[in-house]
Amino acid sequence: MINNLSVATIWVTDQNEALRFYTEKLGFEIRADVTNGDFRWLTVGLTGHPDFEIQLAAVKAGGPLTADDADQLTKLVEAGKMGIGPWKTDDCRTAYETLKARGVEFIQPPTDRPYGIIEAIFKDNSGNIMVLAQDKPQRRA
Repeated sequence: MINNLSVATIWVTDQNEALRFYTEKLGFEIRADVTNGDFRWLTVGLTGHPDFEIQLAAVKAGGPLTADDADQLTKLVEAGKMGIGPWKTDDCRTAYETLKARGVEFIQPPTDRPYGIIEAIFKDNSGNIMVLAQDKPQRRA
């Protein structure tokens, strides 16, 4: 049976720009960068978490995408309709300040939510929406 998720895909409009964003601004490390013809397998991951990677997949025709698929997917990505997360952090407010200083565009500052988290929402350079989340300590009744 299935026992782990090892790779998640984020569709990006420019792999080189995405690589700079995820490594330089978010602090991810490069896991794989392999080109085979027109296809580039590009993954990044968090230091200390070797069992999980994010594929930065180019939105372009070829492989599983027709030209029409690629056009539609590009529109969804750029409109902020795609993304992945939430990204977990121990201190959402400090992470927000650090990432904002690195040039990450936030569309929502850290906000306390009634469902037990503090969250901030940002966009990557392709337009994907990401949630940065901190678990709040649970109160006892």
